[in-house]
Amino acid sequence: MRDRALGAFYGLAIGDALGMPTQSMSRAAIAETYGPITGFVDAVAEQPIAPGMAAGSITDDTEQAVLVARLAIEGHGHIEPKTFADALREWEADMIRRGSRDLLGPSTKRALDRLDAGVPAQEAGREGATNGAAMRITPIGIATPLGEDFLDAVVAASQVTHNTGLGIAAAAAVAAAVSSGVAGNDLATSLDEAERAAAAGARHGYWVAGGDIAARIRWARGFVRGMDRAALADALTEVIGTSVAAQESVVAAVALAQALGEDPAAALTLAAEIGGDTDTVAAMCGAILGAHHGLSGLPAHLADQVREVNRLDPATLVDGLLQLRGSHG
Repeated sequence: MRDRALGAFYGLAIGDALGMPTQSMSRAAIAETYGPITGFVDAVAEQPIAPGMAAGSITDDTEQAVLVARLAIEGHGHIEPKTFADALREWEADMIRRGSRDLLGPSTKRALDRLDAGVPAQEAGREGATNGAAMRITPIGIATPLGEDFLDAVVAASQVTHNTGLGIAAAAAVAAAVSSGVAGNDLATSLDEAERAAAAGARHGYWVAGGDIAARIRWARGFVRGMDRAALADALTEVIGTSVAAQESVVAAVALAQALGEDPAAALTLAAEIGGDTDTVAAMCGAILGAHHGLSGLPAHLADQVREVNRLDPATLVDGLLQLRGSHG
């Protein structure tokens, strides 16, 4: 279980770092600028979000997941909304000091502004329908087994910024696939759990317009089954979508896991090539596949490089999250 939990965290970071130099670029621009992505590469100076960042560098996806993990452990499984908001603002201020353009997403920024204006925490995230909650939910999946407390934990970690059916369904899908993988279930079972959790999550939060995530996951898994790499890339970019919208990027991550789940390197390098929100698609897919394969099943050279470049050592956090998981029963 510890190997699978470490795999989820490292898979998240590896996917994030693979997608770092290509994020917010088109598929055509990625091909012209970098060619095929086969490993970590330096971001070019023209990169719109992470100009000139070194190969293997992580972005907001992993950094905010670390923040969620720390707060969950310190709060004995509970993340207090005001504490979470303050931590997110502190994180963004540090990113600004570092000269990064990788700041808070639109849903999160809007929710924090509302909290500042005195809006209650349950109301602040009522328009959050992007993938921000899903991208940082992996620690909750590690810490929480599937069961009666699972969805409550996802909602509590998501609603401050993404208190919509779409935002919560997206986070629930990723967290459920991770939790199921950490428990030792096979990949097909874990993706089934993602679909079920998305359906349950959609019944929480405020309604906003958008394709149902559970239905789109179910359709996408069948749609991509048996596709070769080129056809899969076309399907992801032209049909499923890779934007920050939860019903696109989260579905794309699950579709990649469905189609290339037995080869994490192939899945994550393709995620980095398809354009759009590449770092987040790859990060979520990496967390799902890492939970299935374990750290021992991920490319060791990528795990070593992402650890060294970012001085990242999630072992202590993972141990704390697994202690929380044990407290559930």
